[in-house]
Amino acid sequence: MPRALFDESKVHPAIREKIAGFHPEMIAEATAAIAAHPVVVIGMKQNPYPKRAKKALAAHGTAFHYLEYGSYLGDYRKRLALKMWTGWSTFPMIFVKGTLIGGAEDLEALLASGDFDKLLA
Repeated sequence: MPRALFDESKVHPAIREKIAGFHPEMIAEATAAIAAHPVVVIGMKQNPYPKRAKKALAAHGTAFHYLEYGSYLGDYRKRLALKMWTGWSTFPMIFVKGTLIGGAEDLEALLASGDFDKLLA
């Protein structure tokens, strides 16, 4: 069963601006990168999965843009804004032509099936 998304109409108007104002610079930077580059990887230091995704893309010969935000020791709130925005709970967040495809394991599955190349075409 898919995860239910919270109905935005059930968010009280008094807190909507607070939610929208939670690190908007992070969303703006990610949105700009996603618009400017066919493949974007958003990651963090110390996490082996962003490294794994970058290695898989490099081995495939695919250029990508990388954004790195903090580590396990810092910038949690900034990364939380990205998680709230996408609904994706882990890093990396990988975007292909504006579509969130998931993380490193999801990328590897798309590469193995040949579907990654179809997304780029």
